[in-house]
Amino acid sequence: MNKILEIKDLAKYFSDFTAVHSIDFFVEEGGFFSILGPSGCGKTTLLRMISGFEEESKGDIIIRGESMKGIPPEKRPVNIVFQNLALFPMMNVEKNVAFGLKRLKISNDEIDSRVKEMLARVGLEGYEKKKVTELSGGQRQRVAIARSLVLKPSILLLDEPLGALDRKLREHMKIELKLLQKEIGTTFIYITHDQSEALVMSDKVAVMNKGRFEQIDTPQNLYKNPKTSFVAGFVGESNPFEIVSYDNGVMVTTNGWKLEKQGLDYTPKKLFIRPEAFILNPIVDLENLDVVDMKINTILFDGANTKISAKIVESNDVVLISLPQNAQFEDLKEGDIVKVGIHQDDLKCYKE
Repeated sequence: MNKILEIKDLAKYFSDFTAVHSIDFFVEEGGFFSILGPSGCGKTTLLRMISGFEEESKGDIIIRGESMKGIPPEKRPVNIVFQNLALFPMMNVEKNVAFGLKRLKISNDEIDSRVKEMLARVGLEGYEKKKVTELSGGQRQRVAIARSLVLKPSILLLDEPLGALDRKLREHMKIELKLLQKEIGTTFIYITHDQSEALVMSDKVAVMNKGRFEQIDTPQNLYKNPKTSFVAGFVGESNPFEIVSYDNGVMVTTNGWKLEKQGLDYTPKKLFIRPEAFILNPIVDLENLDVVDMKINTILFDGANTKISAKIVESNDVVLISLPQNAQFEDLKEGDIVKVGIHQDDLKCYKE
């Protein structure tokens, strides 16, 4: 494992406000590492410290074994793509991509060669003379990435680069970015508040909250095994519940729903259940399966992502239940009482 970036005890203070609290982590070379968190959690401040645009209050940033203390942004082996892309509208595609190379005082032949190669790698071969104002949003995105990658940075930093795109283009660009990173091999560090972007594209994701990392893990483990209540509620869709008591392996929600969860050595305060964890009309003799009656409030049709909103008969709790993609739900209707099972292993419980 080759660590291209190491962050050691890094913190940032603004007067009496702490934006980043003494964090430690590393990024492997050639990986796609995302920092995911809500607005104001400190992720952009962290990115600015790595890039050198913000000075750390304490700690160290080490890239390829070298401390970045006192090294200005232009001397660091990183480049950054911003949400607004910061392309030059008066320049064509070729000149935008070549802009940084010209400042390095290398030969025109080498500049032309590197620009042509990079445009081909991002799928823009033949677009050299086009104005950036004539390009689609996705094409402009690729120009911005090409302009950064042509400088051969050790790390490419991306600060919410898909935020300004419409939903359909954003979905397309998630796939393009992932494939591009794999093909080129440059280490990407990606900042986003969009969990879907982080989960789809990343090898590792750090979930950030109030200046701290709550969990660093693979997308699969973040989703299946969230370590904190914040991660459970922020990553993916969940049904949250407050627990008011836990006795003899039975939890009771605020509204009186009783669920069995054996083996906890603490009193849970919060419970999260994924919509897809619920089983409609389950085989009732399955081990560790709780079965309750639920009344269907409404069916939320969304193609393969269709869900049911249902009220638990024994309480006032309302849950969202995902239907399997091949489910036949034509016979289901509002007001129906259905049996729903939930396995104890799918009850994610937390102290706070």
